[in-house]
Amino acid sequence: MPQKTMTHARLDPRRPLVLDARELGRRPGSMRAVRRTVPAPADLALELARVPEGEPVELDLRMESAVEGVLVSGTVSAPVAGECGRCLEPFGDDVTVDVLELFAYPGSTTDGSADDGEVSRMSGDLLDLEPVVRDAVVLALPLAPVCDEDCRGLCATCGARLDELPADHSHETLDPRWAALTERFGTQPDSSDSQES
Repeated sequence: MPQKTMTHARLDPRRPLVLDARELGRRPGSMRAVRRTVPAPADLALELARVPEGEPVELDLRMESAVEGVLVSGTVSAPVAGECGRCLEPFGDDVTVDVLELFAYPGSTTDGSADDGEVSRMSGDLLDLEPVVRDAVVLALPLAPVCDEDCRGLCATCGARLDELPADHSHETLDPRWAALTERFGTQPDSSDSQES
């Protein structure tokens, strides 16, 4: 059976979401806390909600050495900006997500037995958190965000925000069957008159 060869991209240790696990020394049980603020990478977004690129993302993580790799656990917090799905007004919020990911050591059983994309892998002593953060944050973004749970949306006729309009806001709808009479006489007959005949 041919042996599977893995190619690992070389990571740049200066990138904000690349962590160095060298201090753990591949000693199972050794642990290191990581607390840092990094700029948000591009494309942490859905259609109506996003983490703006460059905004501060707070990492509060723990890196633990295990037999098969480095286990990263903790929370990621980021500001969210977007448009309300009902009225299209801009809104802001925060999102905090839990992350838990095992980064397999090169040559470990996990590294050798898993297909590409099934498991995160170390590149030497470095690990890239960006895909993990991207998956966790984007999955936590709302698909249909609202500026307020009570937002009533937009008026279907004039497009104004219903929350800013008076309670009795309405538009007169002209029955197309009476349009010619309205043009000729200037008034629309009362609908109750037409029902009596």
